[in-house]
Amino acid sequence: MFPLGVFQHRGTSRRHLNFIMSSTPPEFRAPTAGERVFNRIFGFLVSLGLGPSYIYLLQVRGRKSGRLYSTPIDLLELGGKRFLVAPRGRTQWVRNAEAAGEVTLKKGRTRQRFQLRPIPDANKPEILKAYLDNFKGAVQRYFPVPAGSPVQAFGELARSYPAFELIAV
Repeated sequence: MFPLGVFQHRGTSRRHLNFIMSSTPPEFRAPTAGERVFNRIFGFLVSLGLGPSYIYLLQVRGRKSGRLYSTPIDLLELGGKRFLVAPRGRTQWVRNAEAAGEVTLKKGRTRQRFQLRPIPDANKPEILKAYLDNFKGAVQRYFPVPAGSPVQAFGELARSYPAFELIAV
């Protein structure tokens, strides 16, 4: 698909190369220790109201513990609607959000509650393309197709990426 030297030049790990070269992304891509630390620090800054306008702190109750969990997310706005996409697959926040049926987006002192409407796989390609094209710097490593690919390239990938439309409560 891509010459090995391209990825070695960019410093891409062997694990990432294997992911890119595989035809089906794994169901869940766990964050590295460094990514977990970065998300914690970045999440703290977003909770203070800092960061780009499209980044929010997603808050959701744990499906087993009832504890409130938070993670920074990139909110996609497309056609007047808001979407959440899980580039790592069926993460804990996805499972918790599906169980709760709602999430809260927080930025600084502002909080908004939303109900979730899961997007059927057949409707995901356009959303996944827009998500990757808009946030490629942060999420390209989780997609086996490059940003700018045609919408058809996302058809077979749709089942590997949970996506939700947010409905204001």
